[in-house]
Amino acid sequence: MSYTSENIKNTAIAGHGGTGKTTLFERLLFAGGVISKPETIESGKTVGDFSTEEIERKISIHAALGHVDVRGRKLNFFDTPGSSDFSGDVILSFRASEFALLLVDGRDGVQIETVKLWRSLSGGEKPRGVFINKLDDERGDFEKVLHDIKDKLKREPIPVTIPMGKGSALKGVIDVLSGKAWLANGDAVEKESPIPDEFKDAYEAARERLIEAAAEGDDSLMEKYLGEGSLSPEEMRTGLIKALAENKILPAFAGSALNNTGLMPFLDFICDVGPSPLTSVDTAVKSDNTEVKVPVDPSKAFSGLVIKTTYDQFSGKLSWIKVLTGKLSADSETLNVSENKKERVGKLYTCQGKKLEEIKELEAGDVGIITKAATMKTNDTISAGDSGQTFIPLQLPEPVHSVAVTAAAKKDEDKMGESLVRAAEEDKTFRYQYNGETHETVISGMGELQINYILDKIKTNQKIDLETAIPKVAYRETITKKAGAEYTHKKQTGGHGQYGKVVMEIAPLARGESYKFVNAIFGGSIPKNYIPGVEKGVVEGMAHGTMAQYPVVDVEVKIVDGKYHPVDSSELSFKLAARNAFRESMKQANPTLLEPIMDLTVFVEEKYLGDVMSDLSGKRGKILGQDSAGGIAEIRAEVPQAELLRYSIDLRSITSGTGSFSMAFAHYAPISGRIAEDVIKARESFKITETDD
Repeated sequence: MSYTSENIKNTAIAGHGGTGKTTLFERLLFAGGVISKPETIESGKTVGDFSTEEIERKISIHAALGHVDVRGRKLNFFDTPGSSDFSGDVILSFRASEFALLLVDGRDGVQIETVKLWRSLSGGEKPRGVFINKLDDERGDFEKVLHDIKDKLKREPIPVTIPMGKGSALKGVIDVLSGKAWLANGDAVEKESPIPDEFKDAYEAARERLIEAAAEGDDSLMEKYLGEGSLSPEEMRTGLIKALAENKILPAFAGSALNNTGLMPFLDFICDVGPSPLTSVDTAVKSDNTEVKVPVDPSKAFSGLVIKTTYDQFSGKLSWIKVLTGKLSADSETLNVSENKKERVGKLYTCQGKKLEEIKELEAGDVGIITKAATMKTNDTISAGDSGQTFIPLQLPEPVHSVAVTAAAKKDEDKMGESLVRAAEEDKTFRYQYNGETHETVISGMGELQINYILDKIKTNQKIDLETAIPKVAYRETITKKAGAEYTHKKQTGGHGQYGKVVMEIAPLARGESYKFVNAIFGGSIPKNYIPGVEKGVVEGMAHGTMAQYPVVDVEVKIVDGKYHPVDSSELSFKLAARNAFRESMKQANPTLLEPIMDLTVFVEEKYLGDVMSDLSGKRGKILGQDSAGGIAEIRAEVPQAELLRYSIDLRSITSGTGSFSMAFAHYAPISGRIAEDVIKARESFKITETDD
């Protein structure tokens, strides 16, 4: 069946680990008639968690996509991982959706990942709502969690559904918008019912709050509400559609996914009120690097963004695409704008978890899958022709955990490399590179869990043994005072000899300025045609410093004099003279070591705040500031990278697995004393090989 843009709704289900996202996803498919029997996480048969690793670990690792049809509208749902280690799939799901539903535990309220997800959503002002789950538990408390959300997320949630009863006495929920009750019905789908008398006062109070929220979405409705004191259900719906599309309200839903409670009114709300793709815009970059907003528009020529790449053992390469303008048809010719290569689209699919369903076309706003697309990769822009613009890539966080990896058997190194390349293609938060400076293959990701998952998968699938180690830190060297030196390269062989003399002065630059080359030669003591050779020699000299063979940075090099021979001089002679002159100069310039400093942001429960700050101080960290809200603290600090190589493990230990963090490179800073001595000693085995080419 084909759906037009106005009949498509996309929702990303996200939340802290263990809040019930996959269970809700499974039960929505059940309530929507897609599956005849909902499965549990323990059974290993849910639609959302279908990979071997997810079934074994009983956690979501990948985003899963499914859909239901409600009154002729296609409701797409993304089931996303709860662990921050797999946050890349959450971000792509947010990008592909017009509405984000945050699951909140009805017992524990807002947790750390909830706060982080909220912040990532606030960057784009995406419409969002909250589903307060597990209200059948004895500790479940709808009103308490509503207050917790207001306290920690700084937005007042507006109940669209409210619970009838608490804990084991939970009978169902009331749909405030329609004025109907939905009664829990055991293992079956909820039953529609009149509102019981005992809950009518709670319903009237909730309806009043919802009417006020709806009136805020439309000026004419606000006038009517102020004049008459009420709105009809249809007027409420109209106001809520506008208010939600503009992210003016935060709808809240009550329920227990495991007990099929609160699902039907939620589906009705998404169907009738959920933001349409036609209200959303994406961002593209034109050929002159200016950004332009691109509304989702079915009337324009086809264009879309590849949001995800996976590999299936039966179907091969799968490219997930969000269609942003026009229509994508099966058996059509497209252009991969990012690669400037034509790509023929063969078959086109939608899916329910791992089950692919062949379709003929995808309208603007929909999400589907293309199989065996040779050139397509995540973040590529695909269009009917060259539009002169590409959609901006997924805004992913920087990796926070790295390990050096080697194949135990040398013969397996190529196989390991191929597997790591594919893993990096499937998960864009995972990085793989060979560090020529430290002679290590380094893989980086969002945490130990993600890294171990990828390595375990490679070991199992490729039948190879891998060894890991803590990666080496990329230190730098610089100078702290001005100095100068001269060097004459002179070599006599059978025919032409080699001759070049260079006199240079070096001086420190401000941190981060890297390198500056100044040609101050007057009178032709070094001919102009040899100056490029001089600079090549300086650059080669800076590649390995004089303290511990680390690259040299933040130095100005001025060539002030020299001498040449009309027969024996050459570019090579001056390159070698300059290289040695630089090293002699550096020895006189009071060289020092630099270490990378990272900007670190840590999210922890307030009860762990003291322990975390004490640990950071012990790691030579500099605390820049902290904020606390609703029991969750954010700590900002600058910490040497060398102290953070195992921080994901350390923080998990300190916070009983509840803390999380992000980090990014800040700058280099000098080190001395015992720390510098240890770095130099650890570097003693490093050998450099240079040729006088």
